[in-house]
Amino acid sequence: MKNSILFGIGGLVIGLITGFTVANSINRNAVNQTAQTVANPQIPNQSTADIKPQQQGAMIPQIAEILDKAEKEPNNFDAQIKAAEMHAQIQRFDKAAEYYERASKAKPDDYDTIVKTANAYFDAKNYETAEKWYLTAIQKNPDDINVRTDLGITFIERQTPDLDRAVKEFQTSLEKNPKHEPTLYNLGIAYFKKGNTEELQKVVQKLDEINPNSELVKRLKQSINK
Repeated sequence: MKNSILFGIGGLVIGLITGFTVANSINRNAVNQTAQTVANPQIPNQSTADIKPQQQGAMIPQIAEILDKAEKEPNNFDAQIKAAEMHAQIQRFDKAAEYYERASKAKPDDYDTIVKTANAYFDAKNYETAEKWYLTAIQKNPDDINVRTDLGITFIERQTPDLDRAVKEFQTSLEKNPKHEPTLYNLGIAYFKKGNTEELQKVVQKLDEINPNSELVKRLKQSINK
């Protein structure tokens, strides 16, 4: 087990030290168009050039300790969360989902972890599994518009789309908040893919009324023009 853990440490160190820009999907986090820079929690606001080789070496045992603890203590909620967040930072979303799922098993009623598990599977493009976790979240909090919208997007993005189901989920979200821009945007995408130009134009008009300067309106119109 120790060898398998050490095998992945090199990549983790490089990823965590180098840093990268996380550009969340326009679909899942449509309002937040500005990319978010993920800072290394141990060396905030440092560029790669500022980090000395000895600092890189110092991180290796820390990362090894986190991963080793997560493997040895599968029921340790905090250990699983730390390992999941570490993998998420370097965009190894499949591994992040694995650790988030373990954390959720350790604390089945922790809503935030359920959502994080769903999001990790979404980012890993495993939309069918993401759907199951979003549904679990919705059972606990049916009023979470963002989660229901994310659920709807899984039906658009999967290899065999179910656009009618996507529209249904978006419409349910809009019953809670008719002005929720990400939901409207994705509803427009669904109508566009269905070839329903009449409903699509209604969505564009609605977005224009809510926020004519919205980046989402521009992106939706660009999608239509393409």
